Amino acid sequence: QVQLVESGGGLVQAGGSLRLSCKASGLSVRGYAMGWFRQAPGKEREFVAAIDLSGGSTNPAESVEGRFTISRDNAKNTVYLQMNTLKPEDTAVYYCAANPRGFELADDSRRYTYWGQGTQVTVSS
Repeated sequence: QVQLVESGGGLVQAGGSLRLSCKASGLSVRGYAMGWFRQAPGKEREFVAAIDLSGGSTNPAESVEGRFTISRDNAKNTVYLQMNTLKPEDTAVYYCAANPRGFELADDSRRYTYWGQGTQVTVSS
């Protein structure tokens, strides 16, 4: 059974940092491009960043570029999202997802096969 489990969310003040982790089981992330998405209350799910299977290429959304960094450790079967200079508008549930097309840095959620349950990030002003 494939599971993606996010952790590291929480409450932080604006300007602060958080590091999200996404640990996979039942699946080797080595063969997958991985992505992070987020969904705020009353809004559609939004692409945040993607990374190819080698970790050599990333594709952050314009809204987070320069503040968020996606990375991966294939040996630990884990993907990370380092979030710096957080803003109240970053408040959302953050999801990680796996795309079997390993070199595709997709911003379309329909390209991802497996999803985690999400972790809440709340940024106070």
